Amino acid sequence: MPPSTARAAFRVHGFVQGVGFRRFAQRSAQALGLAGWVRNDPEGTVSGEAEGSEDALTAFRSQLAQGPAFGAVDRLDWETPAVRSSLPFPFELRR
Repeated sequence: MPPSTARAAFRVHGFVQGVGFRRFAQRSAQALGLAGWVRNDPEGTVSGEAEGSEDALTAFRSQLAQGPAFGAVDRLDWETPAVRSSLPFPFELRR
């Protein structure tokens, strides 16, 4: 039986813009086979949505909480979105 598909919306707070965080998230998600997107927000946070297996999302969440070498994550908000529309695959950057 194939693994079940799960979905998460995330927002990362801290020193996360101008440090390659979106590319880090994209590479991490693609390596895990996740669909979704990531973008910089006007408030200085990085947000996005990801979809894939529970195991892949758990690993992705852990990687986001760590962040890239030059970033500093203060907080990671993680929730299951109510609206379920199709997500792009492969995982993409948005502006």
